Amino acid sequence: MATRKYTVTLPEELAEEIRAEVGPGAFSAYVARALERRRDRDRLGEWVERLECAYGPATDADLAAAEAERREIEELAGGRAPDEEPAPPGRRNAANGAEAGAVRSSLP
Repeated sequence: MATRKYTVTLPEELAEEIRAEVGPGAFSAYVARALERRRDRDRLGEWVERLECAYGPATDADLAAAEAERREIEELAGGRAPDEEPAPPGRRNAANGAEAGAVRSSLP
């Protein structure tokens, strides 16, 4: 994928914290992944809204079944989402900001 430089304004403390966590050269990748995830979440929210208009909201039983399936998939993936690459030990993953080997307990 082609890349291009952009100028954005970020809170200094947050930007320096992330830069320190992900290491040299990974800051742009971290920001790009954060933007992708936000875009995907926004699109998913729009899709859920359309489905709820057409079929009504998900029931508690639907949500429980989906959570059980998510946990099963996460276990099979070794505690990470299936599309995430493992991070080196002691380093944060630039793609998701999670500590290497950390198990997430809820949906991102």
